[in-house]
Amino acid sequence: MRFQDKVVIVTGGAGGIGQAIAKRFSAEGARVVITDLDVERTEAAAAAVPGSRALASDIATAEGCRAIVDDVIATEGRIDVLCNNAGINRRGDLLSLTPDNWQLSFSVNVDAMFHLCQAALPHMIAAGGGAIVNTASQWGLHPAPGHIAYNVTKAAVASFTQNLARDYAAQKIRVNAVCPGEIHTPMLEAGVRKSGRTIADLDRLVPFGRIGKPEEVAAVVAFLASDEAAFMCGSLVEITGAQAVA
Repeated sequence: MRFQDKVVIVTGGAGGIGQAIAKRFSAEGARVVITDLDVERTEAAAAAVPGSRALASDIATAEGCRAIVDDVIATEGRIDVLCNNAGINRRGDLLSLTPDNWQLSFSVNVDAMFHLCQAALPHMIAAGGGAIVNTASQWGLHPAPGHIAYNVTKAAVASFTQNLARDYAAQKIRVNAVCPGEIHTPMLEAGVRKSGRTIADLDRLVPFGRIGKPEEVAAVVAFLASDEAAFMCGSLVEITGAQAVA
């Protein structure tokens, strides 16, 4: 119960990793606010997580990000942990990628993180500290071919994490990021179907013998947000099963 009565925001909470993160915090006593774009999916995700509530909002806009923070402060009175987990993957190399998909990738993966942190930080500082955990990617550190928008935005998430940590560590704001490799999520399954490969094909590429589970990423996120990681600030934690980039 490391997060008893703590208030945690999880963006992208209707997705595979996001819902696992929400469930982990809830199981440890947190009051979890699950945010995502689609109202029905967000409400369904919250219904599956005891003690959580749904807050649908479009984080691709600055207004949508500020609305989340304003709502949580008005309702809960505080923000102890912000998990910037929402992300999209628009596949393709440079010549096959549309300008709209490039811009949307930055709006969701990078700009939303900026707006949410800018809105939440003053409240965390006033409360004497807080934890921010961003979901980057192994591909943001070691680019995979054919995913330039995703790779570049996740590299930006990693850099943003280290910059924010350096700037606000003195205010006891701990900022860290997880950098998952291949994790068995609906997003990954969609990519696998398009490629003609199978999950078993991906499993064989991982030295550990299988791809990761959302719950394993959630465990690392919870650790980074907890007091057990009190001296971790600006860390980029890879969780890959020792897999090199596919």
